[in-house]
Amino acid sequence: MICDNIKIILERIEKAKNKVGLKKDIKLVAVTKTVSADKIIEAIGCGITIIGENRVQEAEKKFEEFPETVEIKKHLIGHLQTNKVKKAVELFDLIQSVDSVYLLEEINRQAEKIKKIQECFIEIKVSEEETKYGLNPTELESFMEKAAQLRNIKISGLMAIAPYFENPELARPYFRRAYNYYSLLSTHDSLSFLSMGMTGDFEVAIEEGSNMVRIGTGIFGERI
Repeated sequence: MICDNIKIILERIEKAKNKVGLKKDIKLVAVTKTVSADKIIEAIGCGITIIGENRVQEAEKKFEEFPETVEIKKHLIGHLQTNKVKKAVELFDLIQSVDSVYLLEEINRQAEKIKKIQECFIEIKVSEEETKYGLNPTELESFMEKAAQLRNIKISGLMAIAPYFENPELARPYFRRAYNYYSLLSTHDSLSFLSMGMTGDFEVAIEEGSNMVRIGTGIFGERI
């Protein structure tokens, strides 16, 4: 089932690309929150190269179950508390959910201790929802200036979460807003990725400029 689902998602990604004449690659992140290590390994066998975890503690337990031969990029996509930064830096290749200078400085501090350059995305706030985390986009330029001073940080993209709608078309303005901010930062050569779009709305996100989508339910089915 997982292999079939991945194939369907990849076909839908290609259709969305073709609809707007896109040639560039779209990275697929398999969201593995509450998914067992066995199922993740199955997905990797079906061609998944990036997984996204929401919680540091849950991820740590699962990663210990992976065979040493497993090659996979590990992204943290959930909100990161400062008391979990040390472990997050040890575990993850990329942290997508950086939303404050304070958090960025702590990531830099912990990365420096283990002589690591920690790749990060800036999570930006594109809606007024109180429940959503994210940096106020008006602070983006000053944030990038600060990041440039931190020797153990590499900012390589932006991440955005649109509000949930039954009709994915309603998410379009939020994705467009995120892409506009991404475009404004295009002078920063290191900024390669715009991570937005999930199972219910990723085609619209691709049409609006996303080049990385985060798919959980579409691959692994509904969470129990």
